[in-house]
Amino acid sequence: MNKTDLANALSEKMDITQQESLRFIGSLMEVIGEELGNDGMIALQGFGSLVPWKQKERPGRNPQNGAPCTIRQRMSVKFRPGKFLLESINRQK
Repeated sequence: MNKTDLANALSEKMDITQQESLRFIGSLMEVIGEELGNDGMIALQGFGSLVPWKQKERPGRNPQNGAPCTIRQRMSVKFRPGKFLLESINRQK
C-alpha cells in the first residue's frame, strides 16, 4: 500500500474527502519527523513505538564496482510493534 492507497482507505473509513486524508497523512508524517528529529520517541499504545537511534560509522562497499568505502554515521529509526498490532496480523483466518 502506498500513500495514495492509504489516503483512499482512510477517506472511505472516516467518510472524508481524499484531499482531507492526504492532508492528515502529511501532517502526521511532519509531526512524527519533527519529534524523532528532536531525539524524541513516538509510542502509540497497542500499535507500536518509533525510537531514533544513531548508527555508527562502518565499513561498506560500493555495490556498482565493489570498491570499499566508509558509511558515515547517521540517525535512523527503529519500530517495535505493539501487542494489538502483532495479534491483529497473526490472527488465523
